[in-house]
Formats: sequence, structure tokens, C-alpha cells
Amino acid sequence: MIKGITCGALAGAVWGGVFLVPQILADFSPLELMTGRYVAYGLVSLLLLLPVLKRVLPQLQRHDWITLLWLSVAGNLVYYLLLSVAVQRVGVAPTSLVIGMLPVLVTLVGVTGHNAIPIRQLALPLLAIVAGVACTSHDVFSAALPADLAQDAGSKAIGLLAAAGALVAWSAYAVGNARHLAKRPDLSSHDWSLLTGVITGALALIAALPLLLPGASAAAPARSWGVFTLMMIGLAIGPSVIGTGLWNAATRRLPLTLGGQMIIFETVFALLYGFLHEGRLPRPLEIAAIVLLLGGVAASSWVHATQAPPPGHAG
Repeated sequence: MIKGITCGALAGAVWGGVFLVPQILADFSPLELMTGRYVAYGLVSLLLLLPVLKRVLPQLQRHDWITLLWLSVAGNLVYYLLLSVAVQRVGVAPTSLVIGMLPVLVTLVGVTGHNAIPIRQLALPLLAIVAGVACTSHDVFSAALPADLAQDAGSKAIGLLAAAGALVAWSAYAVGNARHLAKRPDLSSHDWSLLTGVITGALALIAALPLLLPGASAAAPARSWGVFTLMMIGLAIGPSVIGTGLWNAATRRLPLTLGGQMIIFETVFALLYGFLHEGRLPRPLEIAAIVLLLGGVAASSWVHATQAPPPGHAG
């Protein structure tokens, strides 16, 4: 369990950085960011998978390919497209806070598992997480924005809806991925991550076709494609390959009710990276929120450590 929690926390630390990229590369559209990230992810995954391809391919069955397809669409393409829209319209903090509700959704789904901890025993940790998100939400939305960052209500509404859509997409991925890996203990978490990357990259190439049409970028201003390329490669190696590998390793070691809560580290690190990018310290309510979020995860970990069934039965 300690290894699982460590892998989940490290995955969150790596994934937290993806929230900054749409803000740093604000001149690029969400579609460009999504396709750039996952085409690079697909290429890196393919290179890493080639040495073991002959061993891995015979292990895959029809339902594995179907699962890889929908996980790639929901957990990668749709998720990051919507996240990019949200970050560019409402900023890093509100987006990460909406997606920070993911542990609650995943835990509520996970309680239907045969080995899950009863929901009443997780009530206080979940309430702490909800309270933490509420504290930060109140702080962010009540804080006055500089005049040059003010956005109209319609744009904010689109951003919040996009963040909510990203929340649903990632929830579906987290639950589906955990349950499939539990059914296929013979498949390596690392190989599964690389297979997801290859499928995602192929789908991203198809999604990028509209960007290649004549005149698609004719009206676009001069942009730093060198920085874009470096960041896409960084996203492919860091969050996509390393982060997904760590997440799959955590998924194998933790019950879904606890594994889902590990995603809260993504929110915490996204907030911290956002503070560093903005060059400021967190406000009191933001500090309280982080304490509540981490406290909720710690309390849930304690419940699982003392009352969960033996490891190896996650899902």
C-alpha cells in the first residue's frame, strides 16, 4: 500500500504540470495542444514498445483493444482538449479545483466493488476533500481579478463546463483503467501504458488532420513553435509516459476507493505550480484547502491500512 500511495503521489506531481502548459502556450488552440501532446506521446511510446512488441501483441485480446480505444479517447484526447479549453478561459486554479472533485466521484463508484471499504467509514475523509475544494473555490471566485484578465460570464461558463467535462472524462478513465488492469494481471502496467500511448497517438494524428488543411493557420499570428515542440516532447515523456506508468503501478496496488483519491495530488501540485508561475504565496483559504485535501487522503489511507482486505484484490 505504501508503494501504491507513493506511486500515486508521484503521478500527481508529474501530472500537475500539464495544467500550466495551456496557459504558457496561450497562443495555441486547445486542439493544437491536444494533438501535439499526444502525437509526441504516441511516437515516444512506440519507440519504447518496439523491443517488446513481439511479446506483448500475442497477449492482447479483442476486449483489450476495445478498452485501449475508449480509454485513449476519454482519458487522453477528450480530457486534455477540455482541460486546455478550461485553463485558457478560467485559469489554472479553477480548472484544477473542478477536476479536484474526481476523487469523490471515483470513490463513490469504487464502493460498489466487492472489496471496497464501506462508504460510511470513508465519510469524514471525503467530507474533508469536499471542504478543501469548497474553501479554494470560494477563495478563487471571490478574489478580484485584474481588469486585463476579466472575462465575460459566457466565457467563464464555457470554461467551467469544459472543466466539468474533463472531470467526467477522467473519472471514466480512472475507473475503467483500474478495473481492466485488475482483470488482466498478466499484462504489465508499463506495457499497458505504452499501448495506450500508441493508440492515443494514432487517434491524435487523425484529429490533427483539420489543422493540416490549406489556410487552417493562415490567419494565426507568429508563434514560438520551438517552445511548443519542446513542451510537447516534455509532456510526452513526463506526464504521459512516466506519469501514466506511475499511475498504473498505483492502480495495481490500491483498492479503487483509495486509488481514486490519489488523484487529489494532481490538484494540489497543479495549484502549487500555479502559485509559482504567478509568483505569489497561497492565500489563507488556499492553505486551508490544501491541508484539508491532504488530510482527507491521509485519513482515507489510514482507514484502508487498518481495515482493507489483503492487497492484490484491487478493482
